[in-house]
Amino acid sequence: MASRISELIIPCQDANGLAAFWCEVLDFVVLDTEDDGSVEIGPREGFGGLQPTLVFSPTTEPKTGPLRMHFDVNATDRDQDAELERLLSLGARPADVGQTGEESWHVLADPEGNEFCLLRARLS
Repeated sequence: MASRISELIIPCQDANGLAAFWCEVLDFVVLDTEDDGSVEIGPREGFGGLQPTLVFSPTTEPKTGPLRMHFDVNATDRDQDAELERLLSLGARPADVGQTGEESWHVLADPEGNEFCLLRARLS
């Protein structure tokens, strides 16, 4: 038997705003909100499935430097260029983490500056 990632915790300054952004990106829904302001989002089928849920945990500390871990996302129903336009329209912005420009992926940042990559492959 092995362990499986069930939740990823993301410290942030605007838990509701970041949860809304990532719900749009991933087609997730809000699963729970806590008294401390934390917001958990996940697949429509809820907690415990194949995909981990994301918990946005409020903090007053600003993000400093690049993240040591980041998300990679793939489009499920369109090509990479169309998905890039959609993500930018949701509030993502290009991020420079030292890429050469020859990569097959795009490096973006969410509204709080958390880096993530849009990969070329389309998942079904």
